Amino acid sequence: MKKVSLQWRITLMTAILLCVTCVVMNCLIIYSGKHYMDLIGNGITAYTDSAASSEPGSGADAPGESFNPENADLNHELTIIIDSAQESFGITGWCITAILTLLGGVLAYFVTGHALKPLRTFTSQIEMVQPNNLSDMKISEDVLPEFQSFSKSFNSMIRRLDEGFSAQRQFTGNAAHELRTPLALMQAQMELFTQEHPVLRPETKDFLKLLQEQTERMSQMTKTLLEMSELRSVPCEDEIELAPMIEEIYTDLAPVAEEKGVLLKCEGNARMIGSDTLIYRMLFNLTENAIRYNRSDGAVTISICKDEKFIQIRVSDTGFGIPEQYRESIFHPFFRVDKSRSREHGGVGLGLSLVWEIAALHGGAVRVEESLEAGTVVLVTLRG
Repeated sequence: MKKVSLQWRITLMTAILLCVTCVVMNCLIIYSGKHYMDLIGNGITAYTDSAASSEPGSGADAPGESFNPENADLNHELTIIIDSAQESFGITGWCITAILTLLGGVLAYFVTGHALKPLRTFTSQIEMVQPNNLSDMKISEDVLPEFQSFSKSFNSMIRRLDEGFSAQRQFTGNAAHELRTPLALMQAQMELFTQEHPVLRPETKDFLKLLQEQTERMSQMTKTLLEMSELRSVPCEDEIELAPMIEEIYTDLAPVAEEKGVLLKCEGNARMIGSDTLIYRMLFNLTENAIRYNRSDGAVTISICKDEKFIQIRVSDTGFGIPEQYRESIFHPFFRVDKSRSREHGGVGLGLSLVWEIAALHGGAVRVEESLEAGTVVLVTLRG
C-alpha cells in the first residue's frame, strides 16, 4: 500500500465508501420493494377473491397477511408475475449498485487528480531545484489553503539554502583568493633560491623539489576553488560548436595521449549556447581523466548526439572501470578513488567536481552511465 499513489488511495477509499453505501441502500430498497409488492399482491388477491368469499374452504389469505408466492390457492399467473418482478427488482438494484460504484470510482479518480494538480506542480518544481538556481525556485503562495503552508515552508527553506550556499561560495572564494598571494610568493622564493644555489646536497635538492611540487599542487587547488566560487558570475551566452572544440582539446592533450599510446576519437557534432570557457574546461577535464586513467594503447572516444531539448556527450575510455560504490562520489570535491595514483598524476580531487558544477550551470547533469572492467562511459547532459 505504501507504493500506491495518493490519487489512487483516495480513489480506492472513495470507491469502497461508495460501494458500502450503495450496498446498504440497495438492501433497504430491495427489502422495501418486496414488502410493498407483497402488500400489492395481498390486495389483488383480496379483491379477486371477494366474489368467492361466500364459498366455504376458499383458502384466501386474510387482508394484511404477507404475500406468499408459493400459496397454491392463489392465482398461478399472478404468483409468477409478482415473483418475477421481485427477482428482476433485486437484480436491477444490484446492477445499479455495481454501475454506480464503478462510475463513482472513475469520477473520484479524475476529481482527485484535478484536486492534487497543485501538489504535482509543487513536486515538479522541487525536482528542478539545483544549487545554482535556488534564487529562481520560489513558488507562488497564492494557492489553495491546504498548500499555503507547504509553499511558505518551501520558500523559507530555499531562502536558507541559497544563503548557505552563497556564504559557502563566498568563503571558498575569499580563502582561495587570500591563499594565492603567499603561495605565489613561496614559489618565487624557491625558484630564486634554486637559481642562487645551483650546487646543493642531494637530500636538500630532493627536499626542495618536494616543496616545489606540493606548492604547485596547492596553487592548482586554489585556482580551481577560485574558479568554482566564481562560476555563477560567468556569462553563458556564447554560441558553441562542440566538434571543433573537442578537436582543440585533443590537440592540447596530444602529448599526454601519445605518452600513454591512447587513441583519441570524436563522433558527432552539435551547437549550443553557454560559456565557451567553461564548456572547454569541462570537456578538457573529462578527456584528461579518461587519458590518464586509461590502459596503455587504449582509446578515448567522445560522441555527441542532440534531440529537441538536450545535448548528450559521452566520454568513453578503455580503462579499468570505477567500482559501483564510487560512481556518484567521484563528483564530490576532493574525492579520489585511488589517492596514490591521483597524487602521482598531480590530481587534487576537484576536476570532476568542477565538471559537475559546470554541467549544472548549463541546466544539465553528469553521471557515470556505464563502468566495466573494459572501460567507463561518462554521460554529460546539457540543455540544448
